[in-house]
Amino acid sequence: MRSMSGSRRNSGSSLVSSSSASSNLSHLEEDTWILWGRIVNEWEEWRRKKDKLLKELIRKGIPHHFRAIVWQLLGNATDMPVKNQYSELLKMSSPCEKLIRRDIARTYPEHEFFKGQDSLGQEVLFNVMKAYSLVDREVGYCQGSAFIVGLLLMQMPEEEAFCVFVRLMQEYRLRELFKPSMAELGLCIYQFEYLLQEQLPELNVHFRSQSFHTSMYASSWFLTLFLTFLPLPVATRIFDIFMYEGLEIIFRVGLAILQYNQTDLIQLDMEGMSQHFQKVIPHQFDSCPDKLILRAYQVKYNPKRMKKLEKEYTTIKNKEMEEQIEIKRLRTENRLLKQRIETLEKVRKQRSSCLPEENNMAALQEEVKQMKLRELETLRSFREMQDSVTELNTRWQVKHKFTQSCRRHWKESPKKNAMNELQDKLMTVRLREAQAQAELREVKLRALQQESQNQIHSKLIGRHEQERSALQDRLQMVANQNKALQAQLNEMKRKQAESDCKSKEEVMAVRLREADSMAVMAELRQKIAELEIQKEEGLIQGQLNHSDSRQYINHLRDQIAELRNEVGHTMIHNQSTQFTGRNNKYTVIPRYFAVRSSRIRCFADFFFGAFFRGNSQICGIFH
Repeated sequence: MRSMSGSRRNSGSSLVSSSSASSNLSHLEEDTWILWGRIVNEWEEWRRKKDKLLKELIRKGIPHHFRAIVWQLLGNATDMPVKNQYSELLKMSSPCEKLIRRDIARTYPEHEFFKGQDSLGQEVLFNVMKAYSLVDREVGYCQGSAFIVGLLLMQMPEEEAFCVFVRLMQEYRLRELFKPSMAELGLCIYQFEYLLQEQLPELNVHFRSQSFHTSMYASSWFLTLFLTFLPLPVATRIFDIFMYEGLEIIFRVGLAILQYNQTDLIQLDMEGMSQHFQKVIPHQFDSCPDKLILRAYQVKYNPKRMKKLEKEYTTIKNKEMEEQIEIKRLRTENRLLKQRIETLEKVRKQRSSCLPEENNMAALQEEVKQMKLRELETLRSFREMQDSVTELNTRWQVKHKFTQSCRRHWKESPKKNAMNELQDKLMTVRLREAQAQAELREVKLRALQQESQNQIHSKLIGRHEQERSALQDRLQMVANQNKALQAQLNEMKRKQAESDCKSKEEVMAVRLREADSMAVMAELRQKIAELEIQKEEGLIQGQLNHSDSRQYINHLRDQIAELRNEVGHTMIHNQSTQFTGRNNKYTVIPRYFAVRSSRIRCFADFFFGAFFRGNSQICGIFH
C-alpha cells in the first residue's frame, strides 16, 4: 500500500504504461488479496481520493474472487429497489419466454455451468432474462444480452446478477444497443469506421474494396463485449475495464486487434478475412491478455471527437428520418391518388353505362345542332332588322333636321306644310312599326330558345323515365328471382328435414331389429347353456347308457339343427336390412350374429366330441 501510494505521489503516469509503477505492483502481487480486501472495505475513499490508482489496478485485472463484489460496487448495484421485486417477477409470465428458452442452449454451450438442458446455469439464466424482460418491456429480450448475464452469473447469485444487469442497461448505453431499432449500435459502427479510416487507412481501403463491411465483424463486439469473440479469460479482463470505463475499451480493443492483424488481412480476400476473424484472431492473446490491453491503450482515442461524431450521426439520422417521413408521406399521397383515380374510373364507367345508346346520342346531337342553326338564323335576321331600324331612324333624324332648317329660311304654303307634317307622322309610324317588328322578333327568338330548352329537358326527362322504368323492371325481376330462390331453398330445407326424419326412423327400425336379433341370440345362448348343464348332470349321475344314448344324441342333433336354422334365418334377415342416412346409403351387416353362430357351431362340435370321445360308434354316427 505504501509503495503504491508513493508511486502514485511520485508519478502521475499509468501503472500499465509506467515501468516504475509496474515494478511497484510486481512487489505487491503476493499481497493482492489483502490489497483488494482493503479496497472493497474502503471503497468510497478509494473512489474519491485514489481513483486513478484504482483505474490502474482494474486494468491489471480484478482477482477472480473479488469480481462479484467489485462489479456490484463499480455499477452501484449493491442496494437497488428492483432487487426486492425479483421474486415477484419470476411468478409472472413474459411474452419473451419462448425466445429466451430457444437461445439459452446456445449461450456458453461448452461451459460446465450452462451445459445440459436442465442445468442450474440455464435455469438461473432464464430467470434473470425473464425478469428483465418484464422490467423493461420496450427492450424485452435481445439476442446477445444473455452472454453478458451468463458472465455475471458465473461470478454472483442470480439476484445480484439481475441488479448489475439492470444497472448496465441503464447507465452503460447497453439499453440503447439492445432496443429494437438498435440506434446505438449504428452510432458505434459509425464512430468505429471513423477511427478505422483515420488510424488504419490502408486496411480501411482494403475492406471497402472487398465489400467487407464493419458491421460484419464489429457488431458482435459491441453487443456482447467480446464475450462471443475472444476466450472467456481475455473477455473477462476486458469486462473488468468496461465496468469502470464503459464502451471506450471496446473501441480500443477492436482497433488494437485490427492493427495487430493488418498485414495478414490486407493479403486476404473477403472469404479469407472471414475465416481469419473466426479461427485465428480469437486465440492470438490466450497466453497473454496483458499484451492486448497494452496495445489497446496505445490506440488514439479522443472523447471530444467521439462526441462530435455522435452529433454528426444524429444529424444524418434525423435527415434520413425526415426523408423517410417525406417518402412515406408521398407514398401515402400516391396511394390515395391511385385510389381516387380508381374510384373516379369506376364512377365514369357507371355513368357511361347509364348514358343513352350511340344512335340516340347521335340523334340528340343532330337535334341540338339544328336548333343552334335556327337560333343563329333568327339572331342574324333580328340583327339585320335592328340595323335597318337604326338606319331609318338616322335618316329620319337627318331629314327632320333639314326640314326644320328649311322652314326657318323659307315660309311655305299652309297646304305644303300640312303635307310635310303628314309625311313626318307617316315616317314616325313606320319607325314605330319597324321597332315593334324588331321587338316581336326578339320575343319570338326568346320563345324559340325557351322552346328549345324545354324540348331538351323533356327529352332528358323522357330518357331518365325510361331508365327508371328499366331499373324498376330489373329490380322487380331480381326480386322475383330472389323469391323463387327463397322458395326453392325452403322446399329443399323441407325435403332435407323429411329425409332426416325418415332416416332417423329407418335407423330406429334397424336398431329395433338389431335388439330383437340380440334377444333371439340371448335365448339361443340360454338354451345352449341348458344343454351344457344337462350334459354335466348326465356325466355326474351316469344316467346315460348305451341303449338310450342314440336317442339322446338324435334329440341333441335336432336341437342343434333348429338352433342353426334360427341363427341362419337371423343372419339372412339382418343382411337384407338397409336404411338411408342423411347423405349416403348404408347396409347393415350383422357380423356380431355371424360370429356368434360360428362360435355356437364350434362349441357344439367340441361338446359332442368330448362327450362321446370314448365311443367310436357313437362318434361316427354323430359326425
